[in-house]
Amino acid sequence: SLAQLAGRTMLRLRGHAPRSPRRARAHGTLAPKNFDARSSLKKLYKPQVPEYFNFARNVLDAWTEREKRGQKPQSAALWWVSESAPEVRWSFEELAFNSRRAANVLCGPCGLRRGDRVLLLLPRVPQWWLLNVACMRTGTVLIPGTCQLTARDILHRLQSSRAKCVITDESLAPVLDSVASHCSSLHTKLLVSHKKREGWMNFNQLLRTVSSDHTCVETRSDDPMTIFFTSGTTGSPKMTEHSHCSFGIGLTVNGRYWLDLTERDVLWNTSDTGWAKSAWSSIFAPWIQGSCVFVHHMPRFDTTTVMQTLSRYPISTFCTVPTVYRMLVQEDMSRYRFPNLEHCVSAGEPINPEVMERWKASTGLDIYEGYGQTETVLIAGTFKGMEIKPGSFGKPSPAYDVQIVDDACKVVPQGTEGNLAIRVKPNRPFSLFTKYTDDPERTAQCFRGDFYLTGDRGVMDQDGYLWFVGRADDVINSAGYRIGPFEVENALTEHEAVAESAVVSSPDPVRGEIVKAFVVLNPAYKSTDYDELTVELQEHVKRVTAPYKYPRKIEFVDQLPKTVSGKIRRVELRNKEWGRS
Repeated sequence: SLAQLAGRTMLRLRGHAPRSPRRARAHGTLAPKNFDARSSLKKLYKPQVPEYFNFARNVLDAWTEREKRGQKPQSAALWWVSESAPEVRWSFEELAFNSRRAANVLCGPCGLRRGDRVLLLLPRVPQWWLLNVACMRTGTVLIPGTCQLTARDILHRLQSSRAKCVITDESLAPVLDSVASHCSSLHTKLLVSHKKREGWMNFNQLLRTVSSDHTCVETRSDDPMTIFFTSGTTGSPKMTEHSHCSFGIGLTVNGRYWLDLTERDVLWNTSDTGWAKSAWSSIFAPWIQGSCVFVHHMPRFDTTTVMQTLSRYPISTFCTVPTVYRMLVQEDMSRYRFPNLEHCVSAGEPINPEVMERWKASTGLDIYEGYGQTETVLIAGTFKGMEIKPGSFGKPSPAYDVQIVDDACKVVPQGTEGNLAIRVKPNRPFSLFTKYTDDPERTAQCFRGDFYLTGDRGVMDQDGYLWFVGRADDVINSAGYRIGPFEVENALTEHEAVAESAVVSSPDPVRGEIVKAFVVLNPAYKSTDYDELTVELQEHVKRVTAPYKYPRKIEFVDQLPKTVSGKIRRVELRNKEWGRS
């Protein structure tokens, strides 16, 4: 029966019952709750993939049944707060009830069928979570997007994906109307609003009128579930397709081991709703573990709001990007106390060791780094109980066999720079993306020999820790020396004058390429003599890292070009240096 399948799947996902939180400290944080620090995660992680799997039915509905039987602690599945609206706290049962109604909106008035693609452009509002689950229940393929997209971005996504339905709010509806006539596949526009708009169906109104009875579709584990557009740091965004099991089961490795969540934990992930990190830590990883997903609407990022939220609410696990940590440590953190905070993690791009040190000095907690891509689940990370090596993003996760390989896809000796790769032969990991949708050429390009190539360069040391060098296109070759931008950027950031930096190659008639740094200064240094500061920063980098890596050119700028997900677009700066369009 479905109930039996859900129970069996839940047991596979959960492994054994979580231990009670232990207050013993291990390397600056609480000891692991889901595993022994000395255990081999590779031996513990034994996921099984059934022929049929649907996260809404096999996981969320299973938690609902546990709630009804009193087998789960009384805690929210979703806890949403806003400074301009009453808070929302849904149990798993309430989440199931409301998501079934949302599913009936999609397959009823909207006329969507299994396999149809749905573009979802909403900020951090409860309806975003409802519609994620509703798409699972109906078998429609969800395409999340950030609300920061321009009309041109939206048009590209609609035309590329051939989405049949778009869902958004009042702020983006006019933008959608401006491009909709150019999208022949689009036949339904659904508005999340209390107001009506001509040409749009109203989700809030329909949700009140439809039934809460809905039978979840029978999806195969390898059926397409979602398509994420990549952030486009090195080229045009790609449509990355994931199956029902790749995230629905694969992200167990994130929730159980890296985030180390239990049913009693409250996780706050600050990620924008348009990126794969929102699927990682705002849906699948926490709900696999029965944890509470905490959300602060926060339309505009504000460091004071973040600090106050961490202080006021029982958030045990905090997940955010390095940029946010960099901004938070600039604040007077002595004014705040975080009584419930136990575990801090970071992902999206490498985090500077200095930021980690300052965060720990203020909170007593380490930041545990994780590394992954839109195409994957967690590739590598620093797990509780491990020694933290500042600058390293840890060891391979148990989901993958991660190796450093040369351009011929041969594994290189430890300590040798190469391509970060995941072994896919003889057995391709189920948690890897299915393909780049409608783009077999780009899909084939990232598979070579026995490996999937991440496009990143790195080094594995003698202890098995991985060190990020840079995107393959970002590595600088100067007079025969290979220089990764991240190490130089780290060195610059350690100087008190530097708020942020980006390092790229610049043409040089003698060395071929040299290191150039684009530097954003902290406010107190913006009136400093730039010539003197340039020399000071160059000497600083020489002292901190190998002398040949110092930036021979420095340009001071007000801001760095970034993707809408906040990642630095070094490719844009590099193209500018080399006169490329």
